[in-house]
Amino acid sequence: ALRLIIEREIEIEKFISQEYWTIHLDSIKSKNKFQAKLIQLDNKKVEQFTITSKEQHESIVGKLLLESAGKTRVTRVEKKQRTRNPAPPFTTSTLQQESVRKLGFTTSRAMRIAQQLYEGIDIGSGTVGLITYMRTDSLTLSNEAMNQIRGYIQSNFDADYLPKTPIFYKTKSKNAQEAHEAIRPTDISRTPQSLVGKLSPEQFKLYEMIWKRSLASQMTPAKFDAVSVDLAIGSEANLFRATGQTLVFPGFIAIYTESLDDASNEDEDSLKLPPIETGEILTVDKIYGDQHFTEPPPRYSEASLVKSLEEYGIGRPSTYASIISTLQDREYVILDKKRFMPTDVGRVVNKFLTEHFTRYVDYDFTAGLESSLDEIAENNKEWVPLLKNFWDDFNKTIAEKSNIDRAEITQEAIHEDCPKCGKPLFSRLGRRGKFIGCSGYPDCDYTRNVNGDSSTPNEPVLVCKDPETGKDVLLLVGPYGPYLQVGVQDEDSKKKPKRVSVPKEISLSDLNEDMALNLLTLPKELGLHPDTGKKVIVNIGRFGPYVNYDGKFKSIPRSESIFDITLERGLELIAEAIAKNAPLRTLGNDPETNLSVEIFNGRYGTYLQKGSTKVTLPKDQDIEKITFEEALILIKNKEALGKGKKKTAVKKTTTKKSSEKKVATKKPAAKKKASKPKEV
Repeated sequence: ALRLIIEREIEIEKFISQEYWTIHLDSIKSKNKFQAKLIQLDNKKVEQFTITSKEQHESIVGKLLLESAGKTRVTRVEKKQRTRNPAPPFTTSTLQQESVRKLGFTTSRAMRIAQQLYEGIDIGSGTVGLITYMRTDSLTLSNEAMNQIRGYIQSNFDADYLPKTPIFYKTKSKNAQEAHEAIRPTDISRTPQSLVGKLSPEQFKLYEMIWKRSLASQMTPAKFDAVSVDLAIGSEANLFRATGQTLVFPGFIAIYTESLDDASNEDEDSLKLPPIETGEILTVDKIYGDQHFTEPPPRYSEASLVKSLEEYGIGRPSTYASIISTLQDREYVILDKKRFMPTDVGRVVNKFLTEHFTRYVDYDFTAGLESSLDEIAENNKEWVPLLKNFWDDFNKTIAEKSNIDRAEITQEAIHEDCPKCGKPLFSRLGRRGKFIGCSGYPDCDYTRNVNGDSSTPNEPVLVCKDPETGKDVLLLVGPYGPYLQVGVQDEDSKKKPKRVSVPKEISLSDLNEDMALNLLTLPKELGLHPDTGKKVIVNIGRFGPYVNYDGKFKSIPRSESIFDITLERGLELIAEAIAKNAPLRTLGNDPETNLSVEIFNGRYGTYLQKGSTKVTLPKDQDIEKITFEEALILIKNKEALGKGKKKTAVKKTTTKKSSEKKVATKKPAAKKKASKPKEV
């Protein structure tokens, strides 16, 4: 997946844009204006690069205007009927793609919500699973589901909307296992409208999309009347063509239309043309040209990346979302305008793997391995020889590559001398990406950004003006990294200027006015908690973006943008934080202090807590069997350590044979005094 993203980025970087022009004619018929495009000039077909300059376009437009004398003749009218078939029901891959395109979810978000719908929602009559299993590569519907869907169409639509026979779909996906049926509602009669108010907004959106897609998959095709009209200027040596289509029967479109990842803003074929007959003479309103430039292939979105992974046979339905999350969590890629861009770290990792582990990052390797694993699952292949062959070769490669110098991968000479000491400069990889550094380090500390600027601004850099205050928005660097500041500190005022950290996924060279003003909206209130009425806020701190509610903080996953977090998602993250910090057991209140004695799960295992006193429990301690009295003795012993009192013996309750034993408690190590950070 990383290789796909980086190879696409290299394509974009190498792309050289070319200028070209298209010539258009506007005409009017029965007060209806329509447009046609030049397709033939002097009896030669007009290709994309037939007209490549402003001067050439002006010459052709002038010639055509002169020959037209304000009129054009219709030389051909072709009418035909087109049909468009419904999309099949969802697989994991297409559900993720459509959730990204149509609903604006991330792939991991889509799978999280689908999991909730599958596991069950309380809709008033108990918890009910609303959709079938959401990790599948099958397009098949069960006979029961097929009959139920066809029955619903028959009862709720005209007869023309129901095909005479059921529609069966066949998967084209590489290595499809088809262990489960396609994703569909468990009961098609449970309409989205019947669930209004019973699902969260995001659950409702996803369920509605699955319901509509399942229903539409068993409906008749949409029908269009398509028209193509050729118009001649002067003789038939110069031809313009107008195309359009009219929907005459909606079929499945009455319920659902599939989205496209890279759809153009205007579909010429969808334009409606007025009634036109061969031989008619029409008025030319104007002839003009449009300038265009070829564009590089688009960066991958989450939807198009999942589609490519499926086409290459990389991964499984259950792993697409985690593959994408891993790339983001490891900071190999970032999302920019919902498109993936590789980071410098990602490029280095890809370079290392493609140069030294070529076989294992080949697109066909994963697909071939998946195919072999399928054969093992079907008892057509032995698993031991497969793993042995893989491991022997892989282990040998690891041994061969173990002595590779890290510098060979992370730095390269740029054939330039250091202006400070005269030694060669290298392109190096640092915490915030690539930079230029001196080979004489640490004796010489010269560095600069790859773009030629100093690696970090030592003086404030003006980014833009704050539209609210009119003050300068400045970029500065502090002990915890770069940050934005509105205005300068007034020496006579104790009030500090507004400041906000710049997330490390934003390159300082890419920081522009829009990004800066977006960051300055933080902290941002998402809304009020429905139970308490307290504010839910998003902000960026020392450790990155987070959600804050009532003194509780939860980091926002790196795969999600802070600016896309909704109140609902914020509440979800807070709920996760609360659940994580909830006690495993509450044993009771200390009769002396009335403080609660509770058992928690921590980073290093389970522990008891009463107020500020914490006691780590042994790893083999069964927390279900520990009594309140035993816990209180452990707590008292810990408290007694600070007062010089004698410890009380406690009987240890475990799943093993219990024995009486003193609880040894370790005195915490003295904390080191924090050194004051250096200002940059």
